[in-house]
Amino acid sequence: MIKYYLLGMVFLNTLTIYSQEAKRNMSIKDFLSIPSVSNIQISPDGKSILYILTESNWKANKQIKHVWQVDSNGKQTKQITFGLGNESEPLWSPNGKWIIFLSKRNADKGSQIYLMKSDGGESRQLTKHSTSVSNLSWSTNSKKIFFIANDSMTAIEQHSKTDKNDVFPFEENYKQKHLWQVDLEANKKKITSGDYSILNYSISNDGKKLAVHKSPNPLPDYSFHSEIWMMNEDGSNAIQLTDNKISEIANNRLFKTGARISPNNKTILFVAPVNDKLEEYYNNKLFQLNCSANSNIDLLIKDFPYEVSAAEWSSDGRRIFFVANMGSQSQLWEYQTSAKKLIQLTRGEHSIGQWTYNQRDDEHFLTIKTMENPGDIYSFKKGKFNQITHHHDSLSVKFNLPKQEVIKWTGSDGVSVEGLIYYPHNYNSDTKYPLVVQTHGGPRASEKYGMSLRYTTYVPVLTGLGYVVLQPNYRGSTGYGDEFLRGMVGGYFNESHLDVMAGVDLLIDKGIADADKMIKMGWSAGGHMTNKLITYTNRFKAASSGAGAVNWISMYSQSNVRNNRNEWFGGSPWQKNAPIEAYWNSSPLKDISNVETPTLVIVGENDPVVPMPQSVELFRALKSNNVPTHLYIAPREGHRWMELKHRLYKINVELEWFAKYALGKSYEWE
Repeated sequence: MIKYYLLGMVFLNTLTIYSQEAKRNMSIKDFLSIPSVSNIQISPDGKSILYILTESNWKANKQIKHVWQVDSNGKQTKQITFGLGNESEPLWSPNGKWIIFLSKRNADKGSQIYLMKSDGGESRQLTKHSTSVSNLSWSTNSKKIFFIANDSMTAIEQHSKTDKNDVFPFEENYKQKHLWQVDLEANKKKITSGDYSILNYSISNDGKKLAVHKSPNPLPDYSFHSEIWMMNEDGSNAIQLTDNKISEIANNRLFKTGARISPNNKTILFVAPVNDKLEEYYNNKLFQLNCSANSNIDLLIKDFPYEVSAAEWSSDGRRIFFVANMGSQSQLWEYQTSAKKLIQLTRGEHSIGQWTYNQRDDEHFLTIKTMENPGDIYSFKKGKFNQITHHHDSLSVKFNLPKQEVIKWTGSDGVSVEGLIYYPHNYNSDTKYPLVVQTHGGPRASEKYGMSLRYTTYVPVLTGLGYVVLQPNYRGSTGYGDEFLRGMVGGYFNESHLDVMAGVDLLIDKGIADADKMIKMGWSAGGHMTNKLITYTNRFKAASSGAGAVNWISMYSQSNVRNNRNEWFGGSPWQKNAPIEAYWNSSPLKDISNVETPTLVIVGENDPVVPMPQSVELFRALKSNNVPTHLYIAPREGHRWMELKHRLYKINVELEWFAKYALGKSYEWE
């Protein structure tokens, strides 16, 4: 049975209860239990929205995703899927009669398509594909559904697996990914086939054309060499549009990205991290090309200082809307194609978490992230925001939340650097506070306004314990122009680590940070930075290196992604006259004998991005030099940990370490 919530009534009652209680500091489990909103989808009539709400289920030891529905005026919200199946990608049919979504109700078969009537009722499983299904789209006539799936194992391969005669050739045992179609009676048709993979696709407004990203194979490192093709909706008349070996971005975890076909089917819009000469390692930019072979690729907005995250056409093709990463914030922009006029549509101390555009009503739907709200859905039309969901309204009423502020400082070479600082709710300017310095992953990323729900940072927990937190957008971060991003070209730690320390010194000079109680932590590229800083300075009293690289030479062969390394170090470590010196000079392991900072090392056992051997190298080096350390390995986890108990353990063990070595205190585990 579908649960209905008169959201306004529930919200008012909830706030009444919370307002009668004193605010409290956020515990780890409080933080890890905050829900998140994603996958916003607008109904054809613009009156209703589907979305995914992700909630923590501690009994199941994981986060569960379910499909929810809300009126576009925000008056009524309901949950429409239940259980432990984990749903994703909800979509309305163009005629408004059906809803589809993916669910993992049969874990052995992965995600499959489920179909239900839009006016309610039980869903039914539409596909029983032999492999997991993803990237759903409706045909414009509402009769068929497109999806991507890996090819199946052959009968011989399946027998060998069952018989445990399953020795395999490394990075040769993949299955290609192809585009399929299924009708409402579960009849399937394969649209593409061959020795290549389809990474993503989009459908033209009239439903007659497909733009696809075709890659040599599905391995992550090869996705950077995918090309854009155009074909008929049945897969016929395929034409290759690009042949340039640049990284036309096919997927983005937050936004619906990939090549977008213009309303008149004459032009393709796409995002790529290159300059106007199609040279790699620049901020993501907006490009277009004609839908014909050997077409020129044109940079649309020259000298735009920010990074384009995702873009979409207006219904008449005269405007392009896009989200821009502007360093510490992200905002919505409009580009008028004929006038070549650029307009910033949204402003404010926030970032955009998810975004979708309704061509029919010229209306935007997005999640807005602030320190008080990590991302409820808003509509944006004619310059006005309207809040639609209220899943996070109670946070600022129930908990003591930190004050968030953007600060600026000057790097060692005079370049302006920016970062975010978080103060405890009861901050006193006459008091010096223990400081936690967190460096972001990527490194092609930036910290922005808003409460991040990353278990790797957990800022509200730290400020509740009396720490000040600094998140510097060091050299190499996105959203600050190409020269700033390319500060890592020719050497990963040219200025980036110095940018971090200059920000630390600013907080000490201002009397905010206690120089004798400083902590360094980070995950992925944030872990790389931790490893560098503990070899560069002994000013930190405690550190935590999460999934960090310590040896760039061995990292090159161990990681499943090598694309950026050649830019950083001037080539691969395997080529003739390899730049081995550049790799080694940027490796924290080179200077590991300098380390005195007690350092935790944390990694997932199955991490393909920054594999466990990097953490083992760091741990053994620290151990041999008698530096206090522990290596914690999470079974079953990759680069992003999924099990709630593992996330809880990570935070507990870090807080205990920080308390012991930076504060000289004991810590009681949650």
